Formats: sequence, structure tokens, C-alpha cells
Amino acid sequence: MNSESPNHSDNQEIDLAQVSKKIMGFFERILTNIFGLIFFIKKNKLIVALLVVFGFLIGLYLEKSATKYEHEIMVKPNFGSVDYLYSKINLIDSKIKEGDTLFLKNIVGIHKPKELTGIKVEPVIDIYQFIQETPDNFEMVKLMSEDGDIKKIVKENITSKNYKFHLISFSTSKKMKQEDIIAPILKFLNESEYYKKMKEIYTKNMKRRIIENDSLVAQINEILNTFSTKDNSKKQASLVYFNENTQLNDIIQTKQKLIDEQGYNRTEVVNYQEIIKRRDATLNMEKTTAFNSLLKILLPFVFIGIFLFIKMFIKQYNKQKAKLMG
Repeated sequence: MNSESPNHSDNQEIDLAQVSKKIMGFFERILTNIFGLIFFIKKNKLIVALLVVFGFLIGLYLEKSATKYEHEIMVKPNFGSVDYLYSKINLIDSKIKEGDTLFLKNIVGIHKPKELTGIKVEPVIDIYQFIQETPDNFEMVKLMSEDGDIKKIVKENITSKNYKFHLISFSTSKKMKQEDIIAPILKFLNESEYYKKMKEIYTKNMKRRIIENDSLVAQINEILNTFSTKDNSKKQASLVYFNENTQLNDIIQTKQKLIDEQGYNRTEVVNYQEIIKRRDATLNMEKTTAFNSLLKILLPFVFIGIFLFIKMFIKQYNKQKAKLMG
């Protein structure tokens, strides 16, 4: 038993020595390759410098060509024209996908149709404003939420198309001016003969409602002014009458409702100036991917790697040729 122990110890020392030798050889090869690369770059510094510059410029060009610009128009469809708005935007998008630049330029009026890469429209979800507009909206959401997820319901077509504002978003390959794209799109959306007639009717009705409401408010003011008379006996008699019939509070509430309604009506008259009324617009929001932004850094290394591969291939080719031909 004891005679085997020294041999076992010697074998362990030999194994450790071999492992240590292999590790040292591994690091030595790494250092050799690193210094070989340094000497190679030093020897071919002019070519390497040109490859770095060339790779950077190509990467910069590809980054700029891949950059897209996002644009948004927030609009309010009037006179029940929500479905009309969506159908028109879908039509423009289909023509973009077909590459029908004649339609986009001559019918829609976009000055640079080839730069347009896509367009869509979606509702600006504001469930709180939607509920506050009418009691019916609140009841509808309440009823629908009993049978489903409220988050899905607010985004469904039945609900979403009833929101007040909608966002038209589109992208282009280059920067655009407002007169080149936003103005033509809005003009195209506002050229419907049917909705132009609806606009006249809605506007006339709204102006008539404003006049009638003003008249009602004036009549209510006259009634209320009777309580400001200097004749206290008449004032007391009027107070007794209205208190007994509980009409005074109703009149005051009616006046407040009319005033609130008038504020809304006058705002709507401004909105009724167009079928698809523009609220706000944002142009030229630059959008690029992380990969595209790294191209100007990555491509120089790619080109240098290709150059190294070619040089190594030629060296090995000549070496094998000399061995076979010799």
C-alpha cells in the first residue's frame, strides 16, 4: 500500500505540470495573436485608417437613410363623420402600400408622395370626458363593463369611434413642411359634398339654438329681477308664491344649465368651421433604431475584419501552394 503512494503523488504532480503548461501556452498564444494584430495594423496603418473612415461614413449614410420622421395631427370629426374619417385615411394608406403616387399627388395633393411610408388614425382615448358628455354614454359603458374587461371595452370600435378627438399619425423618410403634407391631407378630408351640406345644417341649427337660449336666459333674468323690486310687499308676495310652488329653484337651475350649454354651443360653432377640424399638429419627430445608430461604429470593425480574413487567406494559400508545389 505504501509503495503505491509515491507513484500516485508523482502522477498528480505530472498532471498539474501539464495543466499549468497548457494554461501558460494558452495565454502565450493570446499574447502572440494580440501583438501580431498590433504589428499587422501598424504595418497596414494606411489601409486600416481608410477602412475606419470608409466604414464610419457608410454607417452614417445608412443611419440617415434608415431614419424615419413621425408626424401627428389631432382632429375632431364633426357632423357624425368619424367613419368617413377612418375610411379616407384607410384609402390613403392603401394607396401608399400600392405605390400609387399619382393618386397621392393629384387627388390628395401631397407634394412629395414618395416620401410617405404609412398613415393611420386611432382614437384619443378619454373615457372620463366620454362619460361626462351624456348620461347615455355612462350607462353604455356601465352596461358593457358588466360583461367584459373595461380596458378592452374602452378600445373597442363601438366605444372608441365615439371619442371626441382622433389622432392621425404618419411617417416619412425625410423631413416635411406643413404645406407639403398636413395641409393637403386636411383639405382632402374636408372635400365631401355630403358633409359640407351637413355642416351648413348643423351650423344653422347651432346658431339658432344659441339665439333661442339667449332669449330664454333674458326671460329668466326678467323673472328674477322681479325679486329685486324696491316694493318689499310685492317682493314678499312673490317669494311666497314661488316658495309654495317650488319654482324659484327650478328657474335658477334652468338658467345655469342654459349658461353651461351656451358655452358648449359657442365652442362647437368654432369646431363646425370644418368637417374634420384640426386641433393640433406635430411634425418631424425623428425616429431611428438602436442598431442603425450603432452602424457607424460597427462597420469599421466589420471592414477591418474582412481585410484581416483576406490577408490570412492569401497567406495560407501561398503557404499551402509552396508546400504542394515544392
